[in-house]
Amino acid sequence: MKIGCVKEIKNNEFRVGLTPDNVKDYIAAGHHVYIEKGAGIGSGFSDNEYVDAGASLIDNPADIWHLVDMMIKVKEPLECEYPLFHEGLILYTYLHLAADKEQTDALLRGKVKSVAYETLQEQDRSLPLLAPMSQIAGRLSIQEGAKYLEKRFGGEGILLAGVPGTPKANVVILGGGTVGMNACKIAVGMGANVTILDINLKRLEELDNLFGAHIQTLVSNESNVERAVKDADLVIGSVLIPGGSTPKLFKTKYLKEMKDGAVFVDVAIDQGGCGESSHVTTHDDPVFILDGVVHYCVGNMPGAVPRTSTIALTNATIKYGLQIANLGLEEACRRSEAIASGVNTYLGELTCKNVALAHNYKYTPVMDLI
Repeated sequence: MKIGCVKEIKNNEFRVGLTPDNVKDYIAAGHHVYIEKGAGIGSGFSDNEYVDAGASLIDNPADIWHLVDMMIKVKEPLECEYPLFHEGLILYTYLHLAADKEQTDALLRGKVKSVAYETLQEQDRSLPLLAPMSQIAGRLSIQEGAKYLEKRFGGEGILLAGVPGTPKANVVILGGGTVGMNACKIAVGMGANVTILDINLKRLEELDNLFGAHIQTLVSNESNVERAVKDADLVIGSVLIPGGSTPKLFKTKYLKEMKDGAVFVDVAIDQGGCGESSHVTTHDDPVFILDGVVHYCVGNMPGAVPRTSTIALTNATIKYGLQIANLGLEEACRRSEAIASGVNTYLGELTCKNVALAHNYKYTPVMDLI
């Protein structure tokens, strides 16, 4: 199979879909790999490293799109890349289609076989290709939140950990999944007062056993959320419905009850965000202030640490990518329910139920089509 990887063009996105070590794995399996020149530089991988691994370097990304059977990326294609789709192309990347109707329509029109990292789910309900970026985004959310609590960024001018004789910051985390747990780990490590909310009592029990007296766990309902955020200095939105639109747990009405200079980090913004007041921002212009509350809603948070993010992501994606390349997507789906769960569009049909619900489109299971 001809495998391609182009340079990411999203704002301040420095990750890359394949490392030189990944290239070696695909070459060893008998495939051909085509890399856009400079694709890995932002993550610290030189063109020479890709050549040494056996890849062919190509200047023009459009040539790679047209040439390959399978395109491996990090972020979703942007509008300028839609004309490069061709029928039967396997696109293996993050897509977040529930929050992007235009991209959904483009993939359907192009009859692309798209496999979304964020919906690929194992039998134990884990999301192995979302997990590494969720870990990074969760940890980054506290790092970024702490920064934007500084006065010069519009924050209230409070140190998360405080110092002896001063109050610690109150951190509220909405959602106790991978993002929430990793945010909790960093916030506790920094010495903040941490409250974490989730609808799953079993998950709250696990978090309580893990962090003990260092955190307060609460059942996530509107009353508890409103009470918690009212006193919060930093709120982390970390809610997830795999492949689906995120519920708006953080209401606009809460803003007027919160402290001036409090910070809200909406990690769920890729899936539409869990804040009614959220809209996507970029690393170039990461925050906006509404009713005195600083909103950080960057859509590709892990792109801020591309070296770590690329290695963590590709450590996970290579396993499934090789199965798809070695067997073809259809046979890979027959042999792996996980890979089948990652297919969002297939030759003009929408095959992810949560995306179909988000856009009110017809849904057809991929196993009915192959």
